[in-house]
Order: sequence, then structure tokens, then C-alpha cells
Amino acid sequence: MAKQANSVDLEIVSSSLLSVLQDLHSKYKSLQEGAVANYIPELAKVNPDLFSICIVTVDGQVYEVGDYQQLFTIQSMSKVFAYGLALEDHGRDYVLTRVGVEPTGEAFNSIILDERSKRPYNPMVNAGAIATTSLIKGDGATERLNRILEMFRRYTGHDVFVDMSIFTSERSTGHRNRAMAHLMLNFGMIDQNIEEALDLYFKQCAVIVNCHDLAVMAATLANKGINPITGERAVDHQYIKDILSVMYTCGMYNFAGEWAYTVGIPAKSGVCGGIFAVVPNQMGIGVFSPPLDARGNSVRGVEVCQALSQQLCLHLFECGGSSKIGSEE
Repeated sequence: MAKQANSVDLEIVSSSLLSVLQDLHSKYKSLQEGAVANYIPELAKVNPDLFSICIVTVDGQVYEVGDYQQLFTIQSMSKVFAYGLALEDHGRDYVLTRVGVEPTGEAFNSIILDERSKRPYNPMVNAGAIATTSLIKGDGATERLNRILEMFRRYTGHDVFVDMSIFTSERSTGHRNRAMAHLMLNFGMIDQNIEEALDLYFKQCAVIVNCHDLAVMAATLANKGINPITGERAVDHQYIKDILSVMYTCGMYNFAGEWAYTVGIPAKSGVCGGIFAVVPNQMGIGVFSPPLDARGNSVRGVEVCQALSQQLCLHLFECGGSSKIGSEE
């Protein structure tokens, strides 16, 4: 539902945008392609029919349809925000010595490092995200976790918590991630206790959010790091371009090139079935639908974002960053 508009024109825009979301929800709700993630046992239990779409504008207007209050774990979408916190803790020059910014063209859980630098390729794949999370400052595991949870609070506007059943499930089955961590330890990309770093990463991925939260977090990035609902700064403005650049080139894994070509805005997906996308200076988009395609992206989520990009003229290189929202077209 949309917040109350402040003018007749805004009421028209609000009604139109909500109608677009309702039409897309109705169109893709019956889509039965894909399958829920099953390599993490707890994720395999999720209802595949859950489906929601939410848009939050940089001036705080909210439009949402479907199961937008349904809770789920943020999974790989957390990588974006942990990367921002690592940048704040160390600065871009130091972070670049540990994690690169090149897309891989490989699956998100590939056990590969850059042959020349020995760094993980980027912070959006698992290896890079583990290295990024290991950079979060704090006096011990508890303080580091509390700093991550406080960061998410600034982005969402409310306290967040870790789903311990998901965390335990991920920790007990995360052998590929342990292999990545040991490989990075061998090359000096991680310089702390491996199990402590992995536990922090698994907990970060098990933070509980809903589709509304995804859109608010995306809108915060669109709004130069300021939460448009609370007015609180979530991340230093100078790192927004770093975050959005890596999202644009690497956020959708080995679908990133096609996503940039067809959708044309920075985005990040997670195996929970969530996708959030950022239209700089305009809005954040959140979509939640658990069935995934072969690359690990939400099937309905990709379809919805492609349709929104076309209908609202969101592609950065087609419309120059100026959407049809609020226009007379």
C-alpha cells in the first residue's frame, strides 16, 4: 500500500505506480519456474508461492504488494552492506588489497582467486564476501556482530536479528566456504581465526528482513546513504559509488552482464529469493520470490525487474537516469 500523497499530482503518480506493481504481481504470481535453494536444509522448507514487490522512493513514498511483511534471511544481499562497512573501517585503498572489483563470470560459490594478486575477484561472490566480513573491526566476535547488526538497523530503520536455525544450518553445511577461507588464508587474504570469520559471515547472511526492508535499504543507497524513512545516515556518502559500481558489474553473479544489458541498474540477489535494485537519486526496489533459476537468482524477481525497467524507463543508459515516474508519458 502507498503512503498518503501530499498533492493531487503525487496522488496520480502513486496510484499509477501501485497499479503497475499490482499488475506485475498478478502477471507473475502463476509463474512456476525455478526451485527453492536446497543446499542449505532450512532454506529448502520455504513456501515457493510467497511473492512480494516493494518500491520506496528517496522522498519516503512506499508502494508494496503481495507478501511484503513475510520474513526471510537476507543471505547474499548482505554482502553489499558488509562491503560498505569494511570500506568505512579501512578505506577503499586498503580494502582493494584484500578484495578486487572484477566480475568473474563464474558461479557465486566458485573456489577461485585472481591468479596474479591472489585476491578474491570481488566482494559479491562468497570468497570475496568472506574476506570482506573478516575486515569488520571490533574487539572480538561479539562486538563485530553487534556492529553489523547496528549497520543493518541504520539501513532498515529498526533492530534486526539473526535466525539461529538458518545460521546453524549454514555453518554445518558450509564446507565450500571453509575451503575458500583456507585458500585465502594460505595467500594472506584473511589474517584472523577462520572459524570466527566464517561464523560472522554465516550470521550476517542469516539476518532476518522482509521485502519492505529490502526496498528501504535499496532506497537508502539511492538516497546517497541516508535512510529516506528515518533520515538517519547508514553509510558514508563517499563510498556509495564504490558500492553501486560493484553491484552493477558483479551483483547478479554470472548473470551480471545480461542484467546490465536488459535491466540496467545496480542490483544484488540472494538465494533466499530476494533481489534489491537501486535507481540512483530516485528509488529502491525489493522483490521476494523463493524459486531460483540455475544461476541462483529469483525467477519472478528477474522478470519483475526487467518489466519495471522497461515500463518505468529505469535503465541508466536508456533514460539517462530519469525515469517516467512523475512524467506525463
